[in-house]
Amino acid sequence: MAGTDEDAVAAADDALYVLTAVLLTPAKFPSVLGDDYPEACAALGLAPLADGYGLVIGQDGGGARWTVVIDDVSLVAVAIASWDCGMEYDLSPDERTVVAALPGWPLAVAVAAPGVPAPHDPDPEAADGPALAPPDTSTWGSAQRRLGADEIALQWATWRDQIDDADFPSPNGGSAGDGAATEGRTGDGVPEAAVTQDADASARADSEDKATGGTAPEGRSTQGSAGEDGATADSAAGHSASGDAETETRKGHSGVRRVLAEARAYVDSPPPLGRVRSSFASGDARTLRADGPGWSLVARTDDIAFVLLDDEPGEVLPVGRGPELPGLLEALDKMAVRPS
Repeated sequence: MAGTDEDAVAAADDALYVLTAVLLTPAKFPSVLGDDYPEACAALGLAPLADGYGLVIGQDGGGARWTVVIDDVSLVAVAIASWDCGMEYDLSPDERTVVAALPGWPLAVAVAAPGVPAPHDPDPEAADGPALAPPDTSTWGSAQRRLGADEIALQWATWRDQIDDADFPSPNGGSAGDGAATEGRTGDGVPEAAVTQDADASARADSEDKATGGTAPEGRSTQGSAGEDGATADSAAGHSASGDAETETRKGHSGVRRVLAEARAYVDSPPPLGRVRSSFASGDARTLRADGPGWSLVARTDDIAFVLLDDEPGEVLPVGRGPELPGLLEALDKMAVRPS
């Protein structure tokens, strides 16, 4: 899939209309593709190089979808920063930086190049391997769980404002405000997450339009937005599941305790690169993101954490500060991968 067949590279490069671009580095990668950087690279058939890659996503003159992988990470980073600021930027990779031209798109893109046929997979004869396709997020699973965690990290203030520390009980009878190590469920008042099949692409929709002259198709929304097939993605909403509340709470506590135990184990035995990432937050705080088999954790080093589990569809579980969480977050932040 990641071959550099000259014909495939030429087919994608000769007339590539760039729609968007994303980084694939240890510190920043499309989490929908995997729990860590090597896993995300493997989804594209790429070796996990230390410096990472830039993914340039677009269409050729016939409308076919192509993902051009380049090793000029700085070029893609500049383009993304420019688009995020509402500036035009002509992203034209040098042929010498092209690592591979992969048929298809690994992420859902809601814009299209003007003046060419609608997006479609390339002719198999022109492609070096099967076409890439976005992970299925029509039902709850690992990809949807990671997208939910992306949304919480992007909209931290919105999610945090819905949580009253006194609202979720501690296993020992206290509350988050009492300094207990607290786990619990979010209430029905938590807003639905604007989960998309590519959070980065969603955040840059306006920039993409400027870069391509294209327009987002009708129906694109920031609330439960639809994927390319039009099916609405399951939201990572914090609505409690039906059934006995006490039983459900105990179940949630058990899952959260497992996540915290596995996160603590990362401190002693570092996980694959990118499993723990640290990014900027307001003030002196950092936003932490940790993932593992079946779980995602989002936290601020000066505040609480949220946990999402594969086996708890659509649930967002808050974790109070307590006496242990601050130390765990500090330790994770010290070992986390940070943007350069």
